[in-house]
Amino acid sequence: MADKFYITTPIYYPSGKFHLGHCYTTVLADAIARYKRARGFDVIFLTGTDEHGQKIEAKAKEQGVEPQRYVDTMAADIKQLWEFLNISNNRFVRTTDDYHVETVKHVFSALFENGDIYKGTYSGKYCQQCEAIFTEQQLNNGKCPDCGRDVEDFCEESYFFKLSKYQKPLQEFYKTHPDFMAPEARANEMLKNFIDVGLSDICVSRKSVKWGITADFDPEHTIYVWIDALLNYISILGYKNQKYNDFEEFWPCDLHLVGKEIMRFHAIIWPAILMALDLPLPKKILGHGWLLMNGDKMSKSKGNVVEPRDICATYGIDSDAIRYFLLREIAVGSDCKFSDELLINRINADLANDLGNLVFRTVAMIDKYFLGSLPQQKQADNEVDLPLKNLCLSKKSKIEHYMDEFDTQKALKEIFEIVDAANKYIDTTTPWALAKIEKNKPRLASVLYNLAEAIRIVTVFIAPFMPTTAQKIAQQLNLTKEFTVWESAGEWSVLPADLSVLKGTILFPRIEES
Repeated sequence: MADKFYITTPIYYPSGKFHLGHCYTTVLADAIARYKRARGFDVIFLTGTDEHGQKIEAKAKEQGVEPQRYVDTMAADIKQLWEFLNISNNRFVRTTDDYHVETVKHVFSALFENGDIYKGTYSGKYCQQCEAIFTEQQLNNGKCPDCGRDVEDFCEESYFFKLSKYQKPLQEFYKTHPDFMAPEARANEMLKNFIDVGLSDICVSRKSVKWGITADFDPEHTIYVWIDALLNYISILGYKNQKYNDFEEFWPCDLHLVGKEIMRFHAIIWPAILMALDLPLPKKILGHGWLLMNGDKMSKSKGNVVEPRDICATYGIDSDAIRYFLLREIAVGSDCKFSDELLINRINADLANDLGNLVFRTVAMIDKYFLGSLPQQKQADNEVDLPLKNLCLSKKSKIEHYMDEFDTQKALKEIFEIVDAANKYIDTTTPWALAKIEKNKPRLASVLYNLAEAIRIVTVFIAPFMPTTAQKIAQQLNLTKEFTVWESAGEWSVLPADLSVLKGTILFPRIEES
């Protein structure tokens, strides 16, 4: 039986145009999920939409439609965007789905019945954008500590979750599970800003918000949107509903991948809820950084949004180029600058000049010098060939190490060292010179075979990052499935000696700056 791997992204508010910052989380999760599948894991990869709350209610009212109609339209657009980016999620949750509502109602009632939820009156500060409530101490210069916007006074009858009850259990858990939160700086921030100053009970219902899931034991109260949203991670596995039956197999989650601005909900509130339900906690929560434009977080409200479909149309590139930029440019856990110049330089240098040129030249030379089919040749390792072969064979364990640490930037760096070495191998062996002398044809065939073998290994490695590109290369090298399984990337001379190729178009045309 295959090992299990369960990875999630946050479910997104379907509240308008999505930008590269949103997409990074899901593209990163997709690369990890594809890698795990390539390694033989049985993977559930979850994404979805968070469709309740005051913000959705307001957006629907602005457009003059009912909230359900509004979220139906927006959820469809998000699914189209994920399809455009080649996202391979096999579960998509909508918090308006009946099975999710069933789970949320059950959990809320269970927490109330075991005394973890009680009724009171809440007075505090509320951020409508984040739909989050804060104490005065948690504010940053009087503003929301997550998004920096103004907050408003909040006072109404509410139900509360006894978060304070779980302060010591959480502290003990963090001590015994030091790898639970990543990166380390994010974990330290959670401890310093929230845990160490003391946890207060939190508001978990609203009477003034009608668009949401009502509490069975008090229908005047709508369950706070963040409690509703967090429970998607178990509702999608069939916890206390009849839709799915995967909970025992896949919980606890292997990786919750979230933006740093919502780390608090996932690293503090969510574990406390799970403790109250007597359920295992997730294995890891990774809070990644922001994509910055002009030094500021990419945000619809700030007018600095870059939508991936727009940028692909502008520069005539496919979604693999966007995927590569995000996964190669951003160090997991850190903020990253974005500009058109950075994007163009990365695509031109790595994809057009290096990878695209390597594949095009190699296939073109096999086509030109051998009419598309290499003659069978005896492979002889020599001082020119061995460095390329040894480099290729050294990469599998390194790439696996980095991908098991969810570090796509370093994994891609290792892969493109093969690309660089193969291009230098062409310059060293000068196939065009070998082709001029008939007796050198066997050596020429060996050189081109070695290049094809290096490209085959690169194709295996890049498939989780750039799946469409990997398919295109496989078609040009005429690679069938047995030549592209993950384990084959640790072997040499896998290709048949009489390799036949199918010449195609260049993978990544250069982007000409205007």
